[in-house]
Amino acid sequence: MKKFLSAALAGLMSISLVACGSKTGNETTGGETSGNESGMKVAMVTDYGDITDQSFNQTTYEASKAYCDEKGYEFTYKKPASDADADRVASIEEAIEEGYNVIVMPGFAFAKAIVDTAELYPDVKFFALDVAQGDFNTAAGVKEGDPDWEIPSNLFSAVYHEEIAGYMAGYAAVKLGYTKLGFLGGMAVPAVIRYGYGYVQGADDAAVELGLTDVEMKYIYGGAFSGNADVTARMDTWYGDGTEVVFASGGGIYTSAAEAAAKVDGKVIGVDVDQAPIIDAAYGEGMTVTSAMKGLAATVNTVLSDIDAGNWADYQGTIQNLGLVSENSEENYVQLPSSTQWDDNFTEDDYNELVAKLYNGEITVDAGTEAMPETEVVKVDDQGSLK
Repeated sequence: MKKFLSAALAGLMSISLVACGSKTGNETTGGETSGNESGMKVAMVTDYGDITDQSFNQTTYEASKAYCDEKGYEFTYKKPASDADADRVASIEEAIEEGYNVIVMPGFAFAKAIVDTAELYPDVKFFALDVAQGDFNTAAGVKEGDPDWEIPSNLFSAVYHEEIAGYMAGYAAVKLGYTKLGFLGGMAVPAVIRYGYGYVQGADDAAVELGLTDVEMKYIYGGAFSGNADVTARMDTWYGDGTEVVFASGGGIYTSAAEAAAKVDGKVIGVDVDQAPIIDAAYGEGMTVTSAMKGLAATVNTVLSDIDAGNWADYQGTIQNLGLVSENSEENYVQLPSSTQWDDNFTEDDYNELVAKLYNGEITVDAGTEAMPETEVVKVDDQGSLK
């Protein structure tokens, strides 16, 4: 790792999502200024969702736009015509043709588009979020046993230790008194699986510490990154059977969990960003127990700042896996938000102690995605995937 992305993290993790209305097209803001010595022009391209998804795309969009607005730099975003690699490529190339030289892309779905375009435009900086080496290998058709697809020098990707954020959420849920848990993933891709398996491990460790014997977890992937009638119906069944809280990990799929929870005064756990302001406003105050967060805004701000300062060499041709960089919970790239419903059973001090143990290696979390973690207490009802 050439550089620790920590300087701009403090305070940005708790950034609130600002409503973006119902925009579905593109926009351009800012302009060339005498202070733009780097010549940066930033374009963000959306993946499955759009800039109003109240999750991954929206946070990346808002952070990119905020940086450019502050600097007076040109910024735009592109929404591909469909969820197809060809349309993602078309959006990337459209932005490049318009003169944008930094392309920000959130989500593993960009792997194929990046493989197909990055080396064609060596003067353009490609900045990806959550696209791992395995995603690039698959997109490039790398066969098992062959060398990894080589990351070109104009590409940087930031990935995260989702298993640690998921662990924190599962640990907190059980410590806060919940024993009937659920995990609702979007698609069964590595990042979502790591969230889920970390959640299982955290819940189990907390149950062991408390001497519990009756913790249960229903576990499923919805096969989508948005809510739908089928997912909501399954969530209705879960909550109707006594599930108390569901960790909804997968973009807008939280809507199905929250809709079902609202009918029975149930609870949810958010993902990627602090979703409490969004979920509670739409479905009921106090619904969101906590959120398993990534430092998306901080990553965007730090990397754009360094590109602007001429420090691209610290990133080029690398994939950095971001997680814990400090015993101080607020300085980490994976964490729980201040909106977590702390109580006497699990206080903020208890959480900070947990973070210190994770950082120091006293507690370890398995990041594997091949098999459901073994548990001592938690009984996992693995229901596979709806699609």
